[in-house]
Amino acid sequence: MGVLSRSISISVLATLFAAPAMAGDEVFINKGDIKWGAAPPSLAKGAKLAVLYGDPGKSGPFTLRLMAPAGYKIAPHLHSQAEHLTVVSGTFYLGTGDKMDKSHAHALSSGGYHYLPAKAHHYAFTKAATIVQVSGEGPFDIVYLNPADNPEKAAKK
Repeated sequence: MGVLSRSISISVLATLFAAPAMAGDEVFINKGDIKWGAAPPSLAKGAKLAVLYGDPGKSGPFTLRLMAPAGYKIAPHLHSQAEHLTVVSGTFYLGTGDKMDKSHAHALSSGGYHYLPAKAHHYAFTKAATIVQVSGEGPFDIVYLNPADNPEKAAKK
């Protein structure tokens, strides 16, 4: 699927799992009120996602959380827009480049922050269960550098 369809997958999650908040609305969400759902097909199975604000599939600001299990991997990819990532719990490993090289990844522990400019090549993985929060301007997309790494394509085979 193209970038647009990946954005739509995340947009559908905004409808299903988020408090209906658009730009300008105040939002108050406690940890126990977060509505988690399966991550969209553009991410490997096993993760859960919650949209906290906005609609990541549309233009405008958004905030989402990704709950990744132990051993989770996101192959080298890029995003069309810049992203801000904060580790809520656990440790999230991030590396830059076109190939996943775990020995060069940066470990970000709970409270850690990472800014990534648009179109920067990067990858991520976990060793233990981890939750990260991602904020940015939509539409949010994931473009895998190696099309064979795209979980959507693997699911269709």
